[in-house]
Amino acid sequence: MKTTRRSAIVVLALAASFDLARSAPRLVAADLPARLTDQEFGGLTETLSEAGGFFRSDNFLSNERGYQQIIPDLLERIGPGRGGVYLGVGPEQNFAYIVALKPQMAFIIDIRRGNLHEHLLYKALFEMSATRADFLSRLFSRSRPAGLGAESTAAELFNAYDGVQRSEDLYKANLQAVLDWLTKRHGFQLGSDDVRGIEYVYHDAFFIGGPQLDYAMGGGFGVGGGGNSPTYRELMLADDGYGRNRGYLATEENFSVMKDLEAKNLLVPVVGNFGGPKAIRAVGQYLREHGGTVVAFYLSNVEQYLAQDAIWGNFCSSVGTLPLDDTSTFIYTGRGGPNAVARGLPTRFGGGGGGGLQTTIRPIRRDLILCAAGGN
Repeated sequence: MKTTRRSAIVVLALAASFDLARSAPRLVAADLPARLTDQEFGGLTETLSEAGGFFRSDNFLSNERGYQQIIPDLLERIGPGRGGVYLGVGPEQNFAYIVALKPQMAFIIDIRRGNLHEHLLYKALFEMSATRADFLSRLFSRSRPAGLGAESTAAELFNAYDGVQRSEDLYKANLQAVLDWLTKRHGFQLGSDDVRGIEYVYHDAFFIGGPQLDYAMGGGFGVGGGGNSPTYRELMLADDGYGRNRGYLATEENFSVMKDLEAKNLLVPVVGNFGGPKAIRAVGQYLREHGGTVVAFYLSNVEQYLAQDAIWGNFCSSVGTLPLDDTSTFIYTGRGGPNAVARGLPTRFGGGGGGGLQTTIRPIRRDLILCAAGGN
């Protein structure tokens, strides 16, 4: 009885604060920046972040096979060309959603500092590479094959690189170029742990794994990990369920969306626990001060870990501080959090993700009250 009464109080309190937030006037603020200076980018990454935490896997890449299949519904709900701000977690699966939505800014929040290292690596490689073929040459440290051009399909790109061996000399030269790009061109102050972290991701994931890199190589296990994990190649050749590949390597146009965002310092990696005290709230404060609205928030299956760690309610409260509108949408994978039954959702999905998980969307505003009901 005490737990039920407490949950009801949390729901009513959140509902009241949510209604107040919706009716409150918008803060008078400047528009979102068209680009960030290197100093602003580095400052945001550090000041918005919390201390790094533990996750069971290095999570070098997604294990969600059906990650693109929600994109048509996502675009129908949010609308193309809306701009706004994208929030996400994890590595490369975010890029497909960013390419589809074309937000003005993106923040990737992850409990592992290793995820920040991976996004810094991606940032350098995007900026240094003129084309998809150049990018893959650098990502996997393999010489660029002849015959690849702007019209090459993703399958043609990966088929070509399958026939090229990795090069230790090329990896060493690329690693130094990446570190120089980040520290000398951008002037980012990377500590020795960050340098080792970038080297670890680059070598142990992309150099060693190449196009056959999968989730298990980062120590992934359990639901969605291990033997049934898709490879990097398979993820890049996936489609939206209607035969259209919407990945960031599907076309030069898609690649240029990511390259442009990275070159303008507008994809900001942040270290933080979704149930922690700072990261989500600090991002929300920045967005309120700059007139930004969150249009999409990709959660992967982080909700299940928040529930098992009894910090679900913290996450709900933090999301309630974000600037939202009626189209703001959660993207999630798996069971959809502990309150899936309250939403009328099935408690288990099939098909779309690794290990029988599926990626789905739901409205953030409608979900906030139910989110609290399913909390601690």
